[in-house]
Amino acid sequence: MNPKLSCQGCRDGANLPFAFTMAFQPILDTSEGRMWGYEALVRGPEGQGAGTVLDQVTPEMRYRFDQACRVRAIELFGQLSPHDDSRLSINFLPNAVYEPAACIRASLSAAARVGLNPKRLMFEFTEQEHFTDTAHISNIVAEYKRQGFMTALDDFGSGYAGLNLLANLQTDLIKIDMDLIRDIHTDCVRQAIVAGIMSIARALDIQVIAEGIESEAELTTLRAAGISLFQGYYFARPQVEALPTVAGFAIRPATQVLRA
Repeated sequence: MNPKLSCQGCRDGANLPFAFTMAFQPILDTSEGRMWGYEALVRGPEGQGAGTVLDQVTPEMRYRFDQACRVRAIELFGQLSPHDDSRLSINFLPNAVYEPAACIRASLSAAARVGLNPKRLMFEFTEQEHFTDTAHISNIVAEYKRQGFMTALDDFGSGYAGLNLLANLQTDLIKIDMDLIRDIHTDCVRQAIVAGIMSIARALDIQVIAEGIESEAELTTLRAAGISLFQGYYFARPQVEALPTVAGFAIRPATQVLRA
């Protein structure tokens, strides 16, 4: 399919042949004891898992689907979010972006409609997606930074070419893959890998988010490694068309996160 025609289809607002919505999961900043942001996650219209939606996306729909997800996430978040500086993190498909400046227009229009400052937007792309044109992805990251958005490399440590991507793209954040996080408090190899990631991140002035936190032991170990941004079931599960609260936690800026 001609990508230029697909990009035109995004701008024309052609409808998708299936329904979907968004769930939101919080990202916490434990060093400042605040809600840093929320990640938008695609769900079926009745809360079905992302797979039920993604399985319906054909190659011909990728451009429209990527645009529709962004718009839906922004519109919902704009209606739900408080007027603060918490960010909205949106997953996107870099291979579905034909021309960065043109393909961001629908997102900017959606933000304007709901009164959401576009500088609160962050765009994540996953290392697990195979990139055929790294230069094109680099152009996307550069354009988004130029427009004031944050960018993040998701699932870092799990995919095709993590360190090469980081060398070429220089995103604002990296999100450490949950497979490296799981039971890290009992695994010296995982601890060493995360320590190496943190050393690279500090040298490049890149923030790190640890995702997939499921236990206090994982959290304590990762905080000791210097990480302050966290996401996972330990804090809150994604909630469909709502912003979850993180109840039962006293988040302290020192070295502890305790159940209240």
